[in-house]
Amino acid sequence: MSFAGTGQIWMNGKLVEWKDANIHIASHVIHYGSGVFEGARCYATSKGSAVFRLDEHMVRLANSAKIYRMEYPLDLAGWRHAVLSTIRANKMKACYIRPLVYRGYDTLGVNPLPNPVDAAIMVWEWGAYLGPEALEQGTDVKVSSWSRMAPNTLPTMAKSTANYANSQLIKMEALADGYSEGIALDVFGNVSEGSGQNIFIIRDGVLTTPPISASVLGGITRDSIMTLARELGYTVVEANVPREALYIADEVFFTGTAAEVTPIRSIDKIQIGSGKRGSITAALQSAFFAVVNGDVPDTHGWLTFVYDEEASLREPAPAGAAKA
Repeated sequence: MSFAGTGQIWMNGKLVEWKDANIHIASHVIHYGSGVFEGARCYATSKGSAVFRLDEHMVRLANSAKIYRMEYPLDLAGWRHAVLSTIRANKMKACYIRPLVYRGYDTLGVNPLPNPVDAAIMVWEWGAYLGPEALEQGTDVKVSSWSRMAPNTLPTMAKSTANYANSQLIKMEALADGYSEGIALDVFGNVSEGSGQNIFIIRDGVLTTPPISASVLGGITRDSIMTLARELGYTVVEANVPREALYIADEVFFTGTAAEVTPIRSIDKIQIGSGKRGSITAALQSAFFAVVNGDVPDTHGWLTFVYDEEASLREPAPAGAAKA
């Protein structure tokens, strides 16, 4: 993924040209990782451009900020307006969406409270995270030597920039060893998640995914797949997954806003199932993409159509400090 370096970025309520969207080098977020963010997608559906589960992403952003005591004066309606305005300003039909709340420039020191809380929203074109071929053929991964954070150290329920230092170590090790991704264990040796993805294993037709207590982020795509799987008649459980269960699974796949639904064909050079995308993973992929592409009725209200909001987006953004 590379940036085109053009377009506009929303910063504290104003649209700024890409080249001018700068912060000071002494901003607290640079030195101490004091930021929280989201990753969402806008899809070019058959009925028009639509953001997938926009409200849920914005609620999670607000919750992440709350955990880190970062007050920002936008309610849910304000965040929704800001995201849709940014997509429209950049004339995007499909894009990745990155809202960010961060501690800005005032003073340096571990205490973040004197620094202002700023926000920005970026959008850019981004295809399949692990490559389009991975969606069909699967990807090769390894169990990382880096564990996820222990409970009561860094809050994994918050999508914090600081947590992604751990993700970088997982990802870099995997790439250096010739894999496309890594799977982290929690501090108890159970499966946690990928560097930036949740994980599901399938055995005897049952889908299992690690619980939130296994130091995983409560993924919105994870939740969507659990819902769709149950609607298709599959049993879905949240339970601790020992490492060795990965190797004897019939199917394993990642989920995430970037990864969408990506099958895993081998782990630590051990073939998973038939070594290609399994039938249940394929069924879940099909169900997921049917929803996000607008090919089936949106029975869950998961799609927010961007250009239906044209009239309201000409008005000033809703004010209000009530958190989502």
